Amino acid sequence: MEKEQIHILVIEDEAVLAMDLSDTLEEEGYYVVGIANNGRKALELFKTQRVDLVVCDIQLKGDWDGIETVGQIQTVRPVPVIYTTALSDKSTLERAKQTLPAAYLTKPVIISNLRIAMELALHNFSHKQELAVADEAVELNSILEKDSPSRETILRIDNLIFIKHNYQFVKILLEDILILEADGPYTTIVTNDRKYAIRLTLTTLLERLSEMQLARVHRSFAVHIKKVEGFSDREITIGKHIIPLGRQYKQAFIQQFQIW
Repeated sequence: MEKEQIHILVIEDEAVLAMDLSDTLEEEGYYVVGIANNGRKALELFKTQRVDLVVCDIQLKGDWDGIETVGQIQTVRPVPVIYTTALSDKSTLERAKQTLPAAYLTKPVIISNLRIAMELALHNFSHKQELAVADEAVELNSILEKDSPSRETILRIDNLIFIKHNYQFVKILLEDILILEADGPYTTIVTNDRKYAIRLTLTTLLERLSEMQLARVHRSFAVHIKKVEGFSDREITIGKHIIPLGRQYKQAFIQQFQIW
């Protein structure tokens, strides 16, 4: 289960606030890799743990504040960052902007705003976009208020995607997908050991994923080409699954293979 969760590093020097935030995030379905109360500990955790997103207080103990800490972290590898702070002076905002944060939330943090800010941060990071919100707090608040909780979101980073499943984002490697099966407005993503239903039509999901290895073979099915174990004029075998091969999709399916 841990592998599928979003991994978050919490950087906060107030112990009670740090534990409350960590507990809240885990209740929301995220995985907290650790809590750091100073910049150097945060950097060490970041170097040794998988971290998908950083939630960082600007005021920290030690010789680095949160902004300097994030700067040090970003020299290791890019990561989306959300700042939490009681500060709102212009000089702090200007320094924070230099690290290109995904969001800048004032304390006390409202969990519903943090949840949406995290989803936006991961979404924008997966598309290599930066959301500089330090000077655009009003615009961010508007986005947070208008964002629809029913909107289906797919996040993609390289060869993996994150989809909303049971109120949390879970990770799926594209190479682990066996079958996509249409069911009205839903599509079921089938892997070796799990199934995930997502509220998108099969056509829309294929367009959103834009993955060449996923080929439509029937009006209700698409398959991962490299998982095909055998096929005939009418059906395709993938493990224990027998998938119908539609007449209108047969030629395009065959063209996925090189003929020698």
